[in-house]
Amino acid sequence: MINRIIQHFRLDVLSISEVEDSYSSTVYICNLQNGENVYVKIPYSKLKYHRELEAYNLLKGNVSIPEMLDYWSGDEECCGAFLLSALKGRPLTTAASHSVAFQVGEVHATMHTIKANSGEKLNTIQNAFPNWSVFIEDQFYSFAEDVKDILPTTLYKQALEKFAEMKLQLPTPDGPSFIHMDFRPANILVDDDKVSGVIDFESVRFGSTEIDFTKLYRDFLSIDSALYKAYREGYESIRPLIDLDSVLPFYQFTDAFNSIGWCKRRGVEENAVFMEENLGRLQAFLR
Repeated sequence: MINRIIQHFRLDVLSISEVEDSYSSTVYICNLQNGENVYVKIPYSKLKYHRELEAYNLLKGNVSIPEMLDYWSGDEECCGAFLLSALKGRPLTTAASHSVAFQVGEVHATMHTIKANSGEKLNTIQNAFPNWSVFIEDQFYSFAEDVKDILPTTLYKQALEKFAEMKLQLPTPDGPSFIHMDFRPANILVDDDKVSGVIDFESVRFGSTEIDFTKLYRDFLSIDSALYKAYREGYESIRPLIDLDSVLPFYQFTDAFNSIGWCKRRGVEENAVFMEENLGRLQAFLR
């Protein structure tokens, strides 16, 4: 498949390698004969292809993202592909400076200032905010169909009860805002002491910002209180930050639960490490 896409984009390729840490789509880095690097991304589905294409048009000029050099709508064998420029830098790590953490906050808040009525005609980026409670429930109970095949019956019932109990304690949703839905260090690129951009927009929505802090907090903000403080200052330089303490427990719990369901759908053996991580998180919530 990748060879067909390379031919379609007329790339003069010296070498190709698959990018790690891309859980949904398939991404290749292509080293060209002229010395440049470009990325070829094959989304998981046709819906994700169209959603990401809309997101690039919406974010351009607002947030630093790769340049969309070309795209192909695919055929009966391929859902489509993107040809993207290579942003400088490497994924965010907890070794980042306070300055970088501040910039991450700025970038995140800037995305959250983008509204559903921004003037762009959208066909596939869903506005889930008007029925946010229903959206969260639909996601949870959809994955529950997969999770019940993984968890012991007692633990599964506990999880359903915990979800209903915690959901009642949520504050009024904050939005509608553009939300990334997978805002984690692997999708935030840093070059020296500068955030060079954000990638991966195939899961984006308009909805409540409260869901969008979960993975960043899990993998970055919770590791170092100084980074958290710098991030908060950066975020609040653009817009007010909601009370994360009131929403994070619920979304951390549902993220662990839903991730187990995701692993069941995409292959338990292929995602064994991710599955075990989330089983541990879920069990910690249910103790």
